[in-house]
Amino acid sequence: MNEFVVRLADERGRVLEQTHMAASAEELRARFTQAGYYVYSVKSRGNLAGSRKKVKLETFLIFNQQFLTLIRAGLPILGALDLLGRRQKQVNFRAQLEDVASRVKTGESISQAFEAQGGFPLVYTTTLLAGERSGNLEEVLQRYLDFQRVSLTFRKKLKASLVYPALLVFMVLGLFIFLITFVVPRFGQLYEQLDTALPPLTIFLMNLGKNAQHYGIYFGIAVAGLIYLIYRWTKTDAGALLIDRIRIRTPIFGDVWLKYQVGLFARTLSTLLTGGLPLVPSLETAARSIDSRQVASAILRSVGTVREGKGLSRSLEQTKAFPELAIEMIEVGESTGALPQMLNSVAEFFEEDVQTNLTAAMSLIEPLILVVMGVVVITILIALYLPIFSLGVTGMGGH
Repeated sequence: MNEFVVRLADERGRVLEQTHMAASAEELRARFTQAGYYVYSVKSRGNLAGSRKKVKLETFLIFNQQFLTLIRAGLPILGALDLLGRRQKQVNFRAQLEDVASRVKTGESISQAFEAQGGFPLVYTTTLLAGERSGNLEEVLQRYLDFQRVSLTFRKKLKASLVYPALLVFMVLGLFIFLITFVVPRFGQLYEQLDTALPPLTIFLMNLGKNAQHYGIYFGIAVAGLIYLIYRWTKTDAGALLIDRIRIRTPIFGDVWLKYQVGLFARTLSTLLTGGLPLVPSLETAARSIDSRQVASAILRSVGTVREGKGLSRSLEQTKAFPELAIEMIEVGESTGALPQMLNSVAEFFEEDVQTNLTAAMSLIEPLILVVMGVVVITILIALYLPIFSLGVTGMGGH
């Protein structure tokens, strides 16, 4: 007997998480399904305690494309898994695929087998479950691939637009460290030999250079330690929620972040609904598939209102976390009976808006970084050469 954590919904729609003993995940799932519960997931305690490393998204998409091609060619699911598992070069992913294949051999469904690994996206395992229930696994897999391709392309565009500003910031910091730790101390030695009175700005810079040489390494270690502690804190629920609130309230970028999360939610929900999954489980899966804790919490709050019979647009509107335009578009989708298609339109609109706003913000920030870099360099140069100018003026006055 093994210990499993079961996540399920009762007849009133309440989501519960319980721990039970059973011979297998399949047996436990069947037991609760027969009792009238909707079972979201069954995970063994062992897999929860020692979850495996996540597979890179690009590698995972390539596998799914090959998997879909083999299934469409008429190869059985188990044969396709065995073949792709043997050909997989990544050791970690190969072990996961071998475990999936062995679970399928013992009678587990493919969605349960992938879910038991603990490292695959929740959207993927839920999509597989929807495909199994509808009997159309190929079409559901294709929709998932389309969804991930669009999302991956969009993320790559976002990262590409941030590369140049990040490079500029790195150059500014590098130049500042070089001037303070190498150039300024050289000038300090020169002025000590001249034994002349120095302007306050130059004295401040000399002291900064000396401290940087003596204590710079300790300061760097302290900063690295602080960054690590902050990073660990952001992984806690309280830390992640506070960081997300700050991020959303940040001028310019807060709006971009919110729209990006709303777009991702709309695309995920559209994919799940099109796959045949009911609205409430689709909402809960979509909420757990986005990064923003605040938006995810708002979506989960809306689930209770949806269970009471209210429309999705009204339920999301009550959370006051979604842009008005998104609410209006979802309302139109509900009234016309084309909610999945309208959700796709919401995603496309907000993704394009994010790209436009981010490009505009970067076009303002890049010159600002260059101006800051210029001001820093000029200030340091003035502080370094001011005593030399003073000596020149004094010398001329003496003659």
